[in-house]
Amino acid sequence: MKNYSMRYASSPEAVKKYDTQQLRDEFLIQNLFKEDGIKWVYTHYDRFMVAGVIPVKANVKLEAIDPLKASFFLERREMGIINIGGSGTITVDGTSYDIGNKEALYLGQGNKDVVFSSKSADQPAQFYINSTPAHKAYPNKKIGKEDVETIELGSPETANARTLRKYIVNSVVDVCQLQMGMTSIKTGSSWNTMPAHVHDRRMEVYFYFEVPEDQAVCHFMGEPTETRHIWMANNEAVISPPWSIHSGSGTSNYSFIWGMAGENLDYGDMDVCKINELR
Repeated sequence: MKNYSMRYASSPEAVKKYDTQQLRDEFLIQNLFKEDGIKWVYTHYDRFMVAGVIPVKANVKLEAIDPLKASFFLERREMGIINIGGSGTITVDGTSYDIGNKEALYLGQGNKDVVFSSKSADQPAQFYINSTPAHKAYPNKKIGKEDVETIELGSPETANARTLRKYIVNSVVDVCQLQMGMTSIKTGSSWNTMPAHVHDRRMEVYFYFEVPEDQAVCHFMGEPTETRHIWMANNEAVISPPWSIHSGSGTSNYSFIWGMAGENLDYGDMDVCKINELR
């Protein structure tokens, strides 16, 4: 059974002509989590890879996929993992890391034997995974809740009060190009990343979670003067090209994990779009 799917890069001119289904087919990632296995989405935006794994009945071993042409997955890659489920363990070349809810693990290039497991099958771990190419081996590092950089953003008056937590950034852990963090929208607010921005130096993937079953998030993408939208449910991800805005508004409060890769590690390198100039 094929354990990956491919997503190719699309130009802004092409996306202007996409209908709803084609837009979803190109950028929306559904059915991300796989019980007792890993199914990857390999994007051609900075060779960014996305997956989710829920170890329930068995431990799950990380294995290379065909497009990597590698003898093991992290031969030329680094990886970030954030657990949004119950307590779990990630064993890396014989060293075990206990990863609790909303804790993270960075794995550098060169790690060969990686195994995911849950502490309890009744409350299994849910490991959300991002991976990017790497040019250098940096040390593995667990990022606990006390290690993250936390920033309060927005306000209730503009419906975008939110807490941003930086997990895998170069001020917390040495990395080649991968960056990951989590943003939680406060009760009564709905907007994330507003004012919107683009950063042509980096692509991004948003993973929405903690979305109530009967609610949704409307994710906005596209060029600032040519925006499109994708309606999203809980535990779904969306690919954001470097030329695209990436912002969303929910019908309730929610959380999302952002992952980035590209030209630089300057988190603040972004071109802000004025709200009244969006189209």
